Amino acid sequence: MSREKFGSAGASPSRKTISPLALNNTPKHPKHPNENMRILITGGAGFIGSHTADALFAAGHQIRILDSLEQPVHPNSQKPSYLNPEFEFIQGDVRDEKLMTTALQGCDAVYHLAAFQDYLPTFSKFFDVNATSTALIYEIIVRDRLPVKKVIVASSQATLGEGLYHDANGRPLLPDIRPDSQLSRGKWEIEAPKGFFGPVKWQATNETVANPQNQYGISKITEEKIALHLGRRYEIPSVAMRYSIVQGPRQSFYNAYSGACRIFCLSFHQGVEPAIYEDGQQVRDFVNIQDVVAANCLVLNDDRANYEMFHVGGNRAITVSEFASAVAEVFGVKGYVPKPCGRYRFGDTRHIFSDVSKLQALGWDATRTVYQSIEAYREWLSQAVDLGEILAFSNRQMAKMNVVREVAE
Repeated sequence: MSREKFGSAGASPSRKTISPLALNNTPKHPKHPNENMRILITGGAGFIGSHTADALFAAGHQIRILDSLEQPVHPNSQKPSYLNPEFEFIQGDVRDEKLMTTALQGCDAVYHLAAFQDYLPTFSKFFDVNATSTALIYEIIVRDRLPVKKVIVASSQATLGEGLYHDANGRPLLPDIRPDSQLSRGKWEIEAPKGFFGPVKWQATNETVANPQNQYGISKITEEKIALHLGRRYEIPSVAMRYSIVQGPRQSFYNAYSGACRIFCLSFHQGVEPAIYEDGQQVRDFVNIQDVVAANCLVLNDDRANYEMFHVGGNRAITVSEFASAVAEVFGVKGYVPKPCGRYRFGDTRHIFSDVSKLQALGWDATRTVYQSIEAYREWLSQAVDLGEILAFSNRQMAKMNVVREVAE
């Protein structure tokens, strides 16, 4: 496989472009990007939050971070060394009303990036952390009449579930989760439901779709609606950002939810065969952290983004096996041929690809390749210590929760 295959942005040949929602091309009251603001970033010690904080600080803004430093993402609940000492830091829970009231004081804008994501069946915690905390932010802003100019919340591609498909007659459908009875037989593709004609094919999916299939995605849909509806009602400009699979340095080694880049890079770093679930032909949408940061900064300063939701994806379709081969190449593994491991993760989507044309209409684009993401993560990995049992521990935990299952013989 050559790097040129994923070297430039662009839709997959199988992609069907869906028109974005209409946007007014003239900002009403654009804020000058260099105007100094005090910005609160919840979850600002984490992966996306810390990179966003760095970029906003470099643009001249004052940064205040609220983060619980929750394990296992932050081992021993320690503040990470990469955080700029110039940032004001508050340790605590985004559900703490008193703490959140203090954190919001004097702030001009809020990036609400703190989130709970895991495979654990602690369903109430997903909504408590992801949705209730969002409602609390608006409650305090309205109650105390705080002059917050914009709230930007982190949503997720998980809100799409399997995304948009079309059947053999071109009829659109939103598939449900694939049943375990199908997956256990090694039947991976979405099957045509009653009334539809197969085979069904995945499509690029735009922001009008909402079809979450797990507790995380459902909680993120709830968060979006809280932000956009309360924001509009109380005239607090608000934006929801649906991130695809974000990759790059500072992505936690310890979070089993954090995806293919972490799993494959750790595997090749430790000389272990990576686990390729299903048949490896699942289509995914990876986006570089710096492209995500650029999107986060753009919507802060562009009034066209107000009260809108945007997909933030890599704009390239790539299979899991292709990605594993790219990781092998970066790690110098010669002759690597991806081999399915005979297992699957129940609840995974089969194919998912976000249409980013709505965000592109604001002047943004995904400019980095998957190779750049992998190389940056490899450099980050090379500086880490005590990685010994991380991969094995994550695999044991997923097996214990019955997330990873065997294909029947």
